[in-house]
Amino acid sequence: MQQLIYFFRKFKYFLFFLLLEFIALALTFNNLNFHKSKFVNSANAVTGGFYSYSSNISEYWSLKPKNKLLAEENTQLKNLLENNISINFHKDSTLIDSIKYQQKFTFATAKIINNNYSKEFNFLTINKGKKEGIKREMAVINSKGVIGITDNTSDGYARIQSILNKNSKINARLKHSNYFGTLGWNGKNYNVVQLSDLPRQAPLNIGDTIETGGKSTIFPEGILIGTISKINKGNSADNKVDVTLFNDMSDLGYVYVVKNFHKEEIKSLEAQNE
Repeated sequence: MQQLIYFFRKFKYFLFFLLLEFIALALTFNNLNFHKSKFVNSANAVTGGFYSYSSNISEYWSLKPKNKLLAEENTQLKNLLENNISINFHKDSTLIDSIKYQQKFTFATAKIINNNYSKEFNFLTINKGKKEGIKREMAVINSKGVIGITDNTSDGYARIQSILNKNSKINARLKHSNYFGTLGWNGKNYNVVQLSDLPRQAPLNIGDTIETGGKSTIFPEGILIGTISKINKGNSADNKVDVTLFNDMSDLGYVYVVKNFHKEEIKSLEAQNE
């Protein structure tokens, strides 16, 4: 305590000067708009730099799960190669000529810049649009499975109707089978969607994998969706199951937008038949 008193006595004039200087600066910044704006801009620059630095640190610590995800994607690509599916790489997209499914698709990468998952009708926004060839009714997926379908585009951006949207209807099936149904969402749990219209004879078990059925011109066949977590067998002619998604829809980053080269030809043919 004696040392503290000695310190104030020794530097009392200097401390008094600092107090007066602080008061003078406060009055200047509060009463003169020019000085105030300069101070605010400087403060914003400092906080902006801090947030940027903090973001870089967070991104660094998230490299481990990202590297794990990249490893999983590399494994999937190797599996495709083992199944005799030819892959040609381009600047920012992958062209897959699938011998197995007799379809041709391009996969363009994009980043989600806005994501809603807590409403009844959820949408996402990506940073690619018409200039990159993104159109309506194109599938959006990532390495874990289905994300949604494009429903509106501008030159540089596209809006995605999320799988977590009560208007979403996607053709899906029980993996390694021909039992199909319609995938929708009841607007409740963002981790769980519902697959209905399944035949009663379909062999359903908890933990079975659900994937896209390929019965539309939007999604390729065999894209993962999730696993059965609940089976609701009623007195109706069909079954309805709850499907826990592989994707965490609250934590999405980069995605692939899928274009089907045969879409227009197929739709034109079907329109003629109608």
